[in-house]
Amino acid sequence: MTTQTLNTIQAVNLALHDAMAADPKMLVLGEDVADREEGGVVGVTKGLSTAFGDDRVKSTPIAEQAIIGAAIGASLGGYRVVAEIMLMNFTTVAMDMIVNHAAKLRFMSGGQTHVPIVIRTMTGAGMSNGGQHSDYLEAWFAHTPGIKVVAPSNPSDAYGLLRAAIEDEDPVIFIENLPGYWNTGPVTREVIPLGKARIAREGNDLTIVTYASMVAPALAAAEKLAADGIEVEVVDLRTIAPWDKETVRASVAKTGRALIAHEAVKEFGVGAEIAADLGDHFFGRLKAPVRRVGGAFCPVPYSKPLETAFAPSAADIENAVRGLVAGKES
Repeated sequence: MTTQTLNTIQAVNLALHDAMAADPKMLVLGEDVADREEGGVVGVTKGLSTAFGDDRVKSTPIAEQAIIGAAIGASLGGYRVVAEIMLMNFTTVAMDMIVNHAAKLRFMSGGQTHVPIVIRTMTGAGMSNGGQHSDYLEAWFAHTPGIKVVAPSNPSDAYGLLRAAIEDEDPVIFIENLPGYWNTGPVTREVIPLGKARIAREGNDLTIVTYASMVAPALAAAEKLAADGIEVEVVDLRTIAPWDKETVRASVAKTGRALIAHEAVKEFGVGAEIAADLGDHFFGRLKAPVRRVGGAFCPVPYSKPLETAFAPSAADIENAVRGLVAGKES
């Protein structure tokens, strides 16, 4: 199998190209996605309209509800559609279409109607984009029956998970980390099934459950902890909904301790659901309470020092791990 070194922008672009080449009824919709607008604000869709035509790669008006409405309608007509909502905060404009239509049509039709759309969107603190352009809102969609939520942490997963998302018969929210777009890594063009986590690092003392932007700082913290004899296992969820309970539970059964880390605000986040499941499943058997590390309960600040303080760092994760291993209260 051929391996290429790509950044995440290139990996997503390649996944879209390969999927469009394989299926003549696949469409891409979104603001500025065609080549006359340079393939989007960071060039993720660059070259696709030249390769496959403006009928299949359509730049749209600045109208998120119309983008998702058109994607749903096309999917009901037999197409597979990747709809780009430029930034995740802008999904709020299209919440009716996403939650009341895309997510529910399969249920309301007794399983006769599927909505095979992928909603690609980017987000993440670190670029000083301010409070209306940087939020991780995955918990909203993970709380919505009928929607899958995917968040890759590296170029290889971005390629493989996007291909699987496009092939899925139901709507998928595909979250790309904006500050991590230019990170490079090997890409094999392997399709990665949705709902399957990966063990990013093996260890025996504690399990960190994480995804997307927090995988890199979790691995950095694990490297530093290893120097002191604390071996941390890092589980990259890859798919947030449905999350891979089997892999996470197996890891926690081995280590006896769990920390969940995500960039989204800690309160009412994905980590709370995972912590509740682990607390129920391992009641009375863990060496320490299940803990969470997440963003501060505030909008993402524009000020660079405040933005840096908002999101969990490798040091924050490291300190939380040390506290759990030492048996200290948070």
